[in-house]
Amino acid sequence: MGITPGNRRTHLVWDWNGTLLDDNTAVVGATNAAFGEIGLAPITVEQYRETYCVPIPRFYERLMGRLPTDAEWERMDSAFHRHYTAQRDACGLTAGAAELLAQWQLTGRSQSIMSMYQHEELVPVVRGYGIERHFVRVDGRTGPSGGSKAQYMERHLAELAALGGISPRHTVVIGDAVDDAVAAAHVGAKAVLYTGGSHSRAGLEEAGVPVVDSLAEATALAERLAQ
Repeated sequence: MGITPGNRRTHLVWDWNGTLLDDNTAVVGATNAAFGEIGLAPITVEQYRETYCVPIPRFYERLMGRLPTDAEWERMDSAFHRHYTAQRDACGLTAGAAELLAQWQLTGRSQSIMSMYQHEELVPVVRGYGIERHFVRVDGRTGPSGGSKAQYMERHLAELAALGGISPRHTVVIGDAVDDAVAAAHVGAKAVLYTGGSHSRAGLEEAGVPVVDSLAEATALAERLAQ
């Protein structure tokens, strides 16, 4: 997709989990299932949002007081993904997300998804919500779980550049985690962080980028940031 003059050149890179998909309950439930594998007590959504960070083993370290062993990590990671998949279908899109995506596309601007959710699972899930047509690319994680989004964002932006006219300078990443801001900075893009997902507002504000309480605010701000 080429880019036309004016604000139509602004490209949005959306995060999936906790941003477009309202799945906090499923994520925390799966996290508690992972903790149960090694005898850790369950945590609340508030505790999750106050403690969450990447890489994920560091998040577990904050709660365990030590890094999990390799064997513990494998058990916890397997349990998390098994339980998350079981609960995922009960999750809906974030309020207003479908309308925002459609409107952004109708005005001639481009958007894509870059998620740390496994690619082979992400694509059919996005398709199942009936929104795949709004994106020029949908990319998920193709390597081991537990890492940072920066390397994947670099690859994602390279693929976008190959489409013609989509540059980091006019790209805004919208996500719910500090790691989204780190990934955006890594590729020279802007970032807006949304408070409805994995982090508390205080945690997001540490990233030093704009923080908003709705996806509508995020898209409106993105237009101004990417000019």
